[in-house]
Formats: sequence, structure tokens, C-alpha cells
Amino acid sequence: MEELIVQFTNQLRESLAITQQYKFIADKNTSFHNVILTGLGGSGIAGSIVQNYVFDKIKVPFVVNKDYFLPAFVDKNSLVIVSSYSGNTEETVAALQTAIKAKATIMCITSGGKIAAIAQKKNIDCIIVPSGMPPRACIGYSMLQIIKAFEYFGLIKDVLSKDIPAAIALLDSNEKDIRKKAKTIAQKLLGKLPVIYSAADYEGMAIRFRQQLNENSKILTWHHAIPEMNHNELVGWRDKDPNKVVLILRNDNDYDRVQMRMEINKKVFKQYTPNIIELYSKGNSYWQRIFYFIHLTDYISTELAKLRQLDATEVKVIDFLKSSLAKA
Repeated sequence: MEELIVQFTNQLRESLAITQQYKFIADKNTSFHNVILTGLGGSGIAGSIVQNYVFDKIKVPFVVNKDYFLPAFVDKNSLVIVSSYSGNTEETVAALQTAIKAKATIMCITSGGKIAAIAQKKNIDCIIVPSGMPPRACIGYSMLQIIKAFEYFGLIKDVLSKDIPAAIALLDSNEKDIRKKAKTIAQKLLGKLPVIYSAADYEGMAIRFRQQLNENSKILTWHHAIPEMNHNELVGWRDKDPNKVVLILRNDNDYDRVQMRMEINKKVFKQYTPNIIELYSKGNSYWQRIFYFIHLTDYISTELAKLRQLDATEVKVIDFLKSSLAKA
């Protein structure tokens, strides 16, 4: 897992090349009433992050779906992006079949499996990415292909040509500092229960961090977004617990009222735990900041796994679940 993280910028370069080479079947002038991305886990989280980015940029609703089923409004006027790294995720295969029945415009992102086979049979757009890796380590492949779809259909522009190369350069120039910072933070998390907070427009990133701590570090954690947590969860901070550690994902350009809330929240947290860590992003664009956070938090999760003397790649309990379902 650590080697895959080391190679992250190379993955982004390769994924960028894939976006440039792929030729769509669907007409780029097709207009949509809504967009849905369906996918789970490491294959679906990129959709949540893209959803945060396009929130104030596109004029049609964009829904991220993480279930067997699709919303009832999906029809011939919908764009459905199907993301499953293995191509065999049973929930996503079921959602794909529903999208086909609804006559939606479909684009698949996968390394193969049933989804690639269905796409080929039905003459559906399907971008094939390199196989053989844990899905959570392939976010660079899925993310850029999702962005490719949004750009191709005219929903957004200039991300792949401008923001992604700049993000790659930022990571390359900060690699040593990121790894050093990750080791320091991982040591502070050892034996603790992490609680992750972010601004609402970075909640996809907070979820990604939580999932990486779950799968790589093999620990439980939770996350919430500001300002929503100020209307409920903040009241739950009532008992002193030095085993909790608060991690706040921050950006210099977070909305000023949200930054005020974060500062007030810190005063509340300090009454109950001495462990508060603020992680500031670097970069001038959303995508520089996001990929900086992804790289830093991925390293944190694997460094914590090493401190816990665990294999970051192993996910036997998920394998058990899937094998049990296959027998049903």
C-alpha cells in the first residue's frame, strides 16, 4: 500500500493520459436533466469529492448513489456514471442494469469484470483503467475519468488541462514534507479515537480520510461537517476523554463564517480533549488542495498501520463478507 501511495503522482499522470486517449461513443452535445454517479467504497468516494466541486458550478442536480438501486427520476434524460474498480461490485452491477432499463446515457469506469462485459455487449461508454490494485489506492484513476465525463458533456471545463497538472507539480514539490508530516501525525493518533471535521464543501475529503483510517489503519473513527455539526453533534461533546483526537481539515479560503465556527468549536473541544490537530491544505485551486489532502491523509493511514504493526493492504473481513454473500 505504501508503494502505491508513493506512486500517486505517477498514477495521476497515467490517468490523465487515459482521459486524453479515450474516445466517447455518446454524443457530446447530449443535454441532461440530472447526473448520477453510482459506486461504493474506494470506487465511489471520488464521486463524493467531485460532487463537492461541482455543487456551485453545474445547473442540473448531481446525485452520488451508494446502493443497489437508482433514484426513480433516472430516465432517458439522465447521465449515469458507473464506477466500480473491480467491475464486479454487486450493488453497482445492479444499478447499471437499472440504468440500462431506464435508457439513460451511461459511462462506466472500471478495470474489467462484469461491468466491462455488459458495457461491451450494450455498446456503452466504458473507460478501462489498470487492474490489480486495491480500489482505495486507485482514486486518481476514477477521479480523473469522472472529471473527463463532466468536461466531455460540457458540464465543467479546464480541470484536466489546468488544475490537474498543477496539482501533480504541487505534490512532487512537497513529497518529503508530506511524508514527514504524516509520520508525526500518525504518532499522535496511535491508541486514540480520531474525530474528523471539515467544512461542508470538503466533506467528501473527510469521508475519504475516515475510510482510509478504517481500511488501512484498521481503526474506527467518525466524521462530520461544519456548519451542520454545530446544530447537533457539538452538544454531544460533554464528557472528558483524552483518548479522542480531533482532526480538522482546513483551507485558507474556507468561508469566513465557517472559519469562525471552527475557532469557536476548538474552544469547546479543548474542554474535553487536549488532542486537537489542524491539517491545512496547500495550493491555489480546489484540486491542488484536494490532492494534497488525499496524499497526506493516505500517508497518515499507512504510517499508523505500521505503528500498529498491521498490513495496510489486508481487508479480510470485507473478503469474508463478499464470499458469504456469494454463497447466498
